[in-house]
Formats: sequence, C-alpha cells, structure tokens
Amino acid sequence: MKVAYHPDVQRDVTRILRHYDNINDRLGDEFWDELNSFIKLAAANPGRFHFEGRNRRRVNLRRSTYHFLFREIAGDIRSTVVRHHKLHPAHGLRRR
Repeated sequence: MKVAYHPDVQRDVTRILRHYDNINDRLGDEFWDELNSFIKLAAANPGRFHFEGRNRRRVNLRRSTYHFLFREIAGDIRSTVVRHHKLHPAHGLRRR
C-alpha cells in the first residue's frame, strides 16, 4: 500500500519534533522513528487499528502521547493528522 499525507501533517510533525528537540535531541529522533514504524504497520495492515469515527482509523504511538489518524482510499492510506492525545477530539477532523 502507498501512503499519502494531508499537507498539514508535515506541520503537525514539525511542531512535535521541535518540541521534543528543545527537550532532548534523542527524543525527536525516537518520535520520528516510532511514527514511521507505525505508519508502515498501518500501510501493511490497516484493519489492525480501530476506528475513530466514520472512515478514520487511529494509531496510538506507544512511547509518546501522540497518535495519528488515517483513512483507507482505494487500497492505500492517507494520514490526515498527527496530534496529542489531549487535543480537542475534533482537531484535524475536517482534513481529507
């Protein structure tokens, strides 16, 4: 499966990496590695992750307090938002 990204996902990830890098350089690298690992898992087996609303699945990262949402589109996935667990549940839901 191919992975596509909503344009704002880059901004989400950049903000998170900047936050972690301000604390410790390793934290940003660890977040990046874990995020990419889970994106690959989602692309390989989207049904493994639970639904978060209509047509969206949620992937919780294990080592951080972030998750991402994605949709399946014609055999591929599209990541629409990467967000902190405490952000308002509607944050990023209008993204397609």
